[in-house]
Amino acid sequence: MVLHNKVFKMIPILEYHVFHGRLQVMQSYFQLDAGIIHLNHAAVAPWPVVTRDAVISFAKENAAIGSQNYALWMETEQQLKQKMALLINADSTAEIAILKNTSEGLSVIAQGLDFAPGDNIVVPAEEFPSNKIVWQVLAEQGVELRLVPLQDAAQPEQALINAMDSATRLLSCSSVQYARGLRLELQTIGLACRQNNTLFCVDAIQSLGAIAFDVNTCFADFVVADGHKWLCGPEGSALFYCRKERQALLTLRQHGWHMRENMFDFSYSIDDKPLAEQFANNARRFESGSPNMTGIMAMNASLGLLLDIGISTIQQAVLENTTYLIKQLQARSDISILSPVENGRYAGIVTFIKHDCEHEKLYQQLQNNNIICALRGGGIRFSPHFYTKHSDIDNALNIVHNFVT
Repeated sequence: MVLHNKVFKMIPILEYHVFHGRLQVMQSYFQLDAGIIHLNHAAVAPWPVVTRDAVISFAKENAAIGSQNYALWMETEQQLKQKMALLINADSTAEIAILKNTSEGLSVIAQGLDFAPGDNIVVPAEEFPSNKIVWQVLAEQGVELRLVPLQDAAQPEQALINAMDSATRLLSCSSVQYARGLRLELQTIGLACRQNNTLFCVDAIQSLGAIAFDVNTCFADFVVADGHKWLCGPEGSALFYCRKERQALLTLRQHGWHMRENMFDFSYSIDDKPLAEQFANNARRFESGSPNMTGIMAMNASLGLLLDIGISTIQQAVLENTTYLIKQLQARSDISILSPVENGRYAGIVTFIKHDCEHEKLYQQLQNNNIICALRGGGIRFSPHFYTKHSDIDNALNIVHNFVT
């Protein structure tokens, strides 16, 4: 029986080596079934073996001894916050909360800020619905949502900056656009926001775990990202970053025991001190209730694996895979790439179309052949990760090239 305090000690450390500049990960760490080619990390990624084993061990512990080791579970929660802070170069874990998903994090911001009639919010028009609907509902408060098309913009960062004025309270954008993979230069946007006294929110779900991220370099006030994409973690556990000096700006709209400064003092009287003074003086104030401990165990293992490898190493491998995929597609006259192909403008997402082809049928053909991908942005979206082999990309492209409607 493996008890909780031994779980992570018994998970093997990643063994890898770099060969001709390409990361070669031992196959045992990603045990996809034979024949499965997973090119859908921009949607829901597979778990590495260490994550699977962490969850199995945690489940066995619960079945055997229940919550006897609850204090150790809380230590794991803090370990995960430390890893999250390291991942984005936050100043401390006091700026990190663990929420359920990106949508919840964005909602905490949207419902927490004190917007006034006449304020406006700038958002790329191509954003995932989560980063639009939370701002759209503020229209009833007299807040204008300015949707800025970036797809055909020669300078997308400048297009967003030009949409701001003195009444722009917040600019919210994805680090990498979900449909076609446009990668934004966040530092340029963040600096302009700071100079305009505009809050800057980044949905980093399509870059964390694939591309290096520095919350201070890009001047972000808020960062949100669920763990089930490039971080190779579970759904239901998300990073929420709020810069320390911005935390007081967010009125708390959901409440529970976990957000209190003395969260294990269950016998306190409501008359002990004013309610506002009972909340934690850090980002835990945004965690209203009992944490998702299973998700925390899984996320801690996944993020630990990625940090052991090194995000810079992973970024190099992701970009190398994306570059390879782009070159293979460019070699075909019957393919058009919808994603940006200029260096610095792409991350791990490549969306393309095949001429004279019904893409819904092509997508179904790929799925039927165990090529896990997505129908997004007007075409087929492939999103290989750092461990994806060139041969897997080639096999997927063979299905594309041989498909006839």
